Amino acid sequence: MDTLFISDLHLHPSRPAILNGFRQFLQRQAADAEALYILGDLFDVWIGDDYAEPAFAPVLQDLRACTEAGTPIYLMHGNRDFLIGEQFAAATGCTLITDPTRTDLYGTPVLLMHGDTLCTDDGDYQALRKKVRNPAWQEQALSLPVSERLELAAQARELSSLATGRKDETIMDVNQDEVQRVMREYDVRLLIHGHTHRPGNHEVDLGSSTARRIVLGDWYSRGEAVVINRNGLERLQIHAA
Repeated sequence: MDTLFISDLHLHPSRPAILNGFRQFLQRQAADAEALYILGDLFDVWIGDDYAEPAFAPVLQDLRACTEAGTPIYLMHGNRDFLIGEQFAAATGCTLITDPTRTDLYGTPVLLMHGDTLCTDDGDYQALRKKVRNPAWQEQALSLPVSERLELAAQARELSSLATGRKDETIMDVNQDEVQRVMREYDVRLLIHGHTHRPGNHEVDLGSSTARRIVLGDWYSRGEAVVINRNGLERLQIHAA
């Protein structure tokens, strides 16, 4: 059987084709999988489990149907949906996993990450990430009325878009020294992550050995999943409906 890896769907009411494409993916490919790993940014914004975005209701139902049918779904926070909590997990049957997570895949140790912590050259982003991942900050944010959180989320999306447009492309990609450091720390020869929206397969020189870094693609134009089984790895294109 196959183990599936996806990230950076950035589901949003303004992109119904991606919402529908993901639902079809859950009903078709994920239904026959050994497991599905979602490595961050499933949603373009998530302001807390206490707010039910109407457009997301069918997605949550399909996640629940998939897990109840027997496919484990492991969900990692991204930089857009880090406020997903235990209420979401209970409603969908998904299992929240930490970033990073080291696991065994068909006898091979693998490190799973969203990927943003590897982009250490982007100091402004790393400072912001440290702020919003602080439990005290999150508690304060979740205490705000839903209307205020929705407004703040819209402002954050706009500011993020402006900031990204002004930054040099190189600082928004991973830092190779950090990649090597993390892979040595966790003693793995395979790293899978998303975040950068630059899908590809890369060799990593660890000195005494050569490792691989697999970057997952986003779902803005068409969906992509990385499929791993005992025979190897392949990329599966999933066209949105």
